Amino acid sequence: MTNKPVRVRYAPSPTGYPHVGNIRTALFNWLFARHSGGSFILRIEDTDVSRKIDGAVEAIFDSLQWLGMDWDEGPDVGGKYGPYVQSERLKKYRETAERLISQGDAYYCYCSPQRLDEMRAEQTRRKQPPGYDRHCRNLNQEEKDKKEAEAIIPVVRFKSPLEGQIRFNDLIRGEVVFENATIDDFVLLKSDGYPTYHLASVVDDHLMAISHVLRAEEWLPSTPRHLMLYQVLNLEPPQFAHLPMLLGADRTKLSKRHGAVAITEYREQGYLPEAIVNFLALLGWSLDDKTELLSRKELIDNFSLERVSRTAAIFNKDKLEWMNGVYIRSLSPDNFVQRSLPFLNS
Repeated sequence: MTNKPVRVRYAPSPTGYPHVGNIRTALFNWLFARHSGGSFILRIEDTDVSRKIDGAVEAIFDSLQWLGMDWDEGPDVGGKYGPYVQSERLKKYRETAERLISQGDAYYCYCSPQRLDEMRAEQTRRKQPPGYDRHCRNLNQEEKDKKEAEAIIPVVRFKSPLEGQIRFNDLIRGEVVFENATIDDFVLLKSDGYPTYHLASVVDDHLMAISHVLRAEEWLPSTPRHLMLYQVLNLEPPQFAHLPMLLGADRTKLSKRHGAVAITEYREQGYLPEAIVNFLALLGWSLDDKTELLSRKELIDNFSLERVSRTAAIFNKDKLEWMNGVYIRSLSPDNFVQRSLPFLNS
């Protein structure tokens, strides 16, 4: 894996406008690709059809372009691993799900939403950890035929191993170990024919030759699921790096109550893209314990995963204000006027 060219992806879901945490993930992927002479791929993960928001895809493109993060492959620029929109790749996910069923590593689940709700309520009452109870895991052919006759459209679930461990080396956190018994039989393919994140990301990361997956810490519990899929599909997994969480000044998870969090709002409020890039790069990464102002070239030249922190990063709005002021004052008079015109005309 280490000898392969670096290929990383930014894979947003168009369920909202890109927020600072999301863009910080994109930036770290972009810096890693540019530092190593690799490729930065933009992939739109639009399989959550019910939550898709009009204009979100355009906002993703605009935000990356505004911040100067160019992509080497993607929906608009193409590439040999396309298409780069997941709703255009449904056949690949269905074929993989069918392969897993034929191998005995996945199965059809016919449980109704009502039954699943009752199961979760019972688990809560008993103070049990939530998770599917594997009701359909070992149905015999007669039981399956009966369900099919009732015209129930099933989901496809992964048959998680009931014992053993999954361990892997996170490039930021070191060795991570999960007990297989704690992982339920998660859904791979929904009844509408669309894949879950677990199936789609594994299939696409393999087919797009992704070498490193840099993503938010919240996805760490999903990694054993993904590694199980790589194992049963006999595929080599990428290397994983889970980026530190972003917290507000009060040390709670960054949210709207900490101020503007959509990157488009910062643009509308007059922040300079170079200030935003510099600020976001220091949310979990640093050159040393004193340097705060870094040009785009300096960030690219010095970026490495070894300098990414394991501990949560604090989003300090006052520091962003200060940094933006420094960048504004460094503009030439002509450049300052040019940058101000959109606000004067609005």
